[in-house]
Amino acid sequence: MSVVNVKADRAYQILIDVDWEGELAKMLVGRTRAAVIVSEALKSRVGKIDAGDTEIFIFAIPDGEDGKSSATLLQVWNWLGAAGFTRNDLIVAIGGGATTDFGGYAAASWLRGMDWIAIPTTVAGMVDAAIGGKTAINSDYGKNLIGAFHSPIAVVIDFTWLQTLPDRDFAAGMAEVVKAGFIADGVILDLLRGRDLASLRSDPDTVKDLFRRAIAVKAEVVSVDFKESFIREILNYGHTLGHAIELDCKFALRHGECVSIGMAYMAHLQLDLELISEDLAKDHLEILQNLGLPTTYKRASWPALLANMSLDKKSRGKSLRFVTITGIGKTDRLENPDEKVLFAAYEKVSS
Repeated sequence: MSVVNVKADRAYQILIDVDWEGELAKMLVGRTRAAVIVSEALKSRVGKIDAGDTEIFIFAIPDGEDGKSSATLLQVWNWLGAAGFTRNDLIVAIGGGATTDFGGYAAASWLRGMDWIAIPTTVAGMVDAAIGGKTAINSDYGKNLIGAFHSPIAVVIDFTWLQTLPDRDFAAGMAEVVKAGFIADGVILDLLRGRDLASLRSDPDTVKDLFRRAIAVKAEVVSVDFKESFIREILNYGHTLGHAIELDCKFALRHGECVSIGMAYMAHLQLDLELISEDLAKDHLEILQNLGLPTTYKRASWPALLANMSLDKKSRGKSLRFVTITGIGKTDRLENPDEKVLFAAYEKVSS
């Protein structure tokens, strides 16, 4: 087991490579009730939690982004009210990034905030979504536009969840690991160069090293800038176009697949603007493609994607902003670039 400390609106720990059931049992001591919010696909795996004297309520939500709706949240609110949940009780979110996003926001919004624990079961959840206290649901106008900053009291990471994770979902989560490499930790990129998904999944020691490194990057950034005033925005590298694609395809693609396309787009855009070298742009494409991640998107019209990007949370007024890099671990921002330049880069990922 290893532990990463986070300091945000509260201090909490990320417990890495532990038995989630054993750790949860310890955390339930002294709690009257616990609401377990779990994705529908995992409901059967969490039905027998050793809760001691704590009364357990299980609420299954639709898998993936379909569960992050206001309608589902209203059901959970009514369910918490009917069960008599108070601020002394606990919410436990078990699932992928969408489930921990949702469970965290349910905790943030019920009684103006109650404790919650994140137990991520996917790569994306473990290295990114469950860490940092950004909780949210989606709206018809974009992803994560309704939310709150509300840290969990703990994040519990058990690698055994990954054993049955499909390759597509594993690869999609790895996009966030790759992102952490470009914005902060070049060793991540060193470990990934020349590796395909099969060789990576057969090397658990390397996987754990990559995860610990990506988690450390996220934890350090959110400890410095919890509410994304400036520094935390670097975690959105590749996400501006990525979130726009998610909305455009109605979440048919995984979040990480969209982020992968977004990073490929940034590689082309930054090369066109002479912000990065050809070798660094090539690094983006080769590492992502070796993992089986997409680097092109041919479904949308450019005006539709541009309109979606205008709803990005980094936008200020009518000014569109992108997180950029000028080298590995050297981040910057690009504000309100010429639309012709943006379109020229998009042509390279849509061809």
